[in-house]
Amino acid sequence: MFVDQAKIYIKAGDGGDGAVSFHREKYVAAGGPDGGDGGKGGDVIFKVDDNISNLIDFRYKKKYVAEKGQNGGAKCSYGKSAPDVVIKVPRGTVVKEIETGRILADMSGDEPVIIAHGGKGGRGNAHFATSTRQIPRFAKPGFRGEEFNVQLELKLIADVGLVGFPNVGKSTLISVVSAAKPKIANYHFTTLTPVLGVVKVGEERSFVMADIPGLIEGASEGVGLGHEFLRHVERCRLIVHVVDVSGIEGRDPIEDFEAINKELKNFSQELAEAPQIVAANKTDMAQPEQTERFKEYIAQKGLPYYEISAATTMGTQELVYGINEELAKLPPVKRFEAQPLTREEVEAKTRSNRDFTVTVEDGIYFVEADWLYDILRTANMDDYSSLQYFQNVLVSSGIIRKLEAMGIEEGDTVAIFDFEFEYVK
Repeated sequence: MFVDQAKIYIKAGDGGDGAVSFHREKYVAAGGPDGGDGGKGGDVIFKVDDNISNLIDFRYKKKYVAEKGQNGGAKCSYGKSAPDVVIKVPRGTVVKEIETGRILADMSGDEPVIIAHGGKGGRGNAHFATSTRQIPRFAKPGFRGEEFNVQLELKLIADVGLVGFPNVGKSTLISVVSAAKPKIANYHFTTLTPVLGVVKVGEERSFVMADIPGLIEGASEGVGLGHEFLRHVERCRLIVHVVDVSGIEGRDPIEDFEAINKELKNFSQELAEAPQIVAANKTDMAQPEQTERFKEYIAQKGLPYYEISAATTMGTQELVYGINEELAKLPPVKRFEAQPLTREEVEAKTRSNRDFTVTVEDGIYFVEADWLYDILRTANMDDYSSLQYFQNVLVSSGIIRKLEAMGIEEGDTVAIFDFEFEYVK
């Protein structure tokens, strides 16, 4: 089973919490704070594995979560960083964020790519000692690790893509010019998955050819199998358009040629403008007038034209040399650049990370804010400096301003998770 799309959830590990600790040693009075920092959360890393040919493994496992960093300890001990999660994918996999559609990575090279960064560890109370605050009884929580819902799309890496209607001889062609062994039979949609083959040109030259399953009219809108595999042509430097000029299936080669190019254009304007070579196949079965008519039509288009018979290998060597000459003029295989967040998106994300809601029920003001949980969890409300830090967070985030706008009075109760306090102006 060939799977070239998958959706998964990834989450990097949260950072470990900083420690609240005080030095205790015989004969050492008031040793001071010595809480260490938390460890870094694990990253989620994508890596290319050439032993993997498709994305079928992601049909069965859809959630990848890295571990949290270890909490800090006494004696300024740093918490241990969590191990990374490494996800292996086939070469050519494009990783996209589902919510925004932006490209996070194109896994075409050999370098691993960090997609979700683990959170930094929180700072221990040793960092917060000052001349006026000598006994800080609070520490910072670890930062949250990044998380994404991502779509994986496999876009095969090939120099040349064979396109054309079903049963025009694409599989036969790739089988005679390379070592690829696709299934060949005299019925439509014999090829159900893309097939790659390495075509050698002389001693030291070669290129990769991809046999794309047969397209039909309406493929770009989901008709037939073609829409499933059009994405695999996107990277190709050169398209070889295979056309059956014999007309043995009752179709007109010129209409076939135009229909396939229309589907390429509907799928991608860039794809429609890609360099193209036309291979008129089954010429050994065609009438001379049929071949001549199609040849004149392609000449008007200004496209390179080759007459072949893949079944008998007639003209296939000339086609291979022609493809090689065209490839020498073209840039390398296309890579998709990662798309960083825009300034507006960064600001929106920052604001959303501090989102909160305030509701009033029976005179109690309920504040809901997920990001407050870690801060509240590590705050010591019996310690003045820790309480002051928590109050500063409520002011800087706009929560106090919102409470006042809703008409809170001195003595009213505010509830945040399981912590309640009386509002004091």
